[in-house]
Amino acid sequence: MVRILSVDVIRGLLSLSELFPVVEAAFVKQGRGEVERPPRPHFPVGIDVDSVRNGINESNPASESETDSPLGTALTMPAYIHGRDVYATKLAAVHPGNVAQCLPTVNAQVVLTDATTGLPLSLLDGTTITSARTGCIGGLAAEYLASDPIRLGVFGAGTQARWQTRAIAAACDIESVRVYSPSDSREECAADLRDEGIHAEAVESPEKAVSGSNVVVTATTSDDPVFAGELLESGTLVVAVGAYTAEMQELDARTFERAARVFADVPEEVADIGDIQASGLSESDLVPLSDVFEGDAGREADDEILVVESVGSAVLDAATAQYLYEKAKERNVGEDVGL
Repeated sequence: MVRILSVDVIRGLLSLSELFPVVEAAFVKQGRGEVERPPRPHFPVGIDVDSVRNGINESNPASESETDSPLGTALTMPAYIHGRDVYATKLAAVHPGNVAQCLPTVNAQVVLTDATTGLPLSLLDGTTITSARTGCIGGLAAEYLASDPIRLGVFGAGTQARWQTRAIAAACDIESVRVYSPSDSREECAADLRDEGIHAEAVESPEKAVSGSNVVVTATTSDDPVFAGELLESGTLVVAVGAYTAEMQELDARTFERAARVFADVPEEVADIGDIQASGLSESDLVPLSDVFEGDAGREADDEILVVESVGSAVLDAATAQYLYEKAKERNVGEDVGL
């Protein structure tokens, strides 16, 4: 039997305060090399439906490669944490155009498998798992590398921007939150956060989001820097979670020039994203975020600008999925089905 954990079940089980130590412990295991985390392939999927509607493909099939464009990116992310009796595989998809259809940009499923027999144990809503564990990266980074009270500037108004804010609020004392997005979605995002008891307001420019903030989060799918690094105030922590390909870039070179250190959840993969490539840095310049949790790295002066870059790790998905599966068994929730 396989236990199905739907989005509603997972949201009923999930506690960010419980998840923080789960994610932190997974980072430590990853930093020590006590995990199996194969390279994650990512590839374009879907075609431009507008070109199909206009009959471009039908009238000139040979032009397909020139006119069609991918609608999204698919990713496969397996991981095993040494000593655990389960492992996980996440199937994820990122479709930026979903925003226009009021659909989530990121969708995912996680399969949890018995590591001793290879039998499937659970199918979980991976979208919430991805959002929550990525949010925990921002929450833990703020806890370890920023000073209370937090004055938070958020770039992006989608699902991940909200989870980053929730997690930082769960980990730290937040004084204010300013949300910027070039679309009107910033107003809805700020209103939703206020409904959750977080004092948030929408602002109309990048300058207003950065000004006065001691933590700046970027959670976008942008191909161009979302703010000027010169705007950052001394002592600011920047948490960038949006870019994951060489074409995507949220931070400009000036941000990295001013940064005392750049931390990365997966240095070898972060080195390949647009942020780092445009900065002139390399993998050797990146400090594993796990070093922070081991006490080997961190903030050394109050006025330092620090950057945390995240592309996501399947190790965190595996740890989060196991936490949720075990809690579901304890509470006897979810639906058991046969395959």
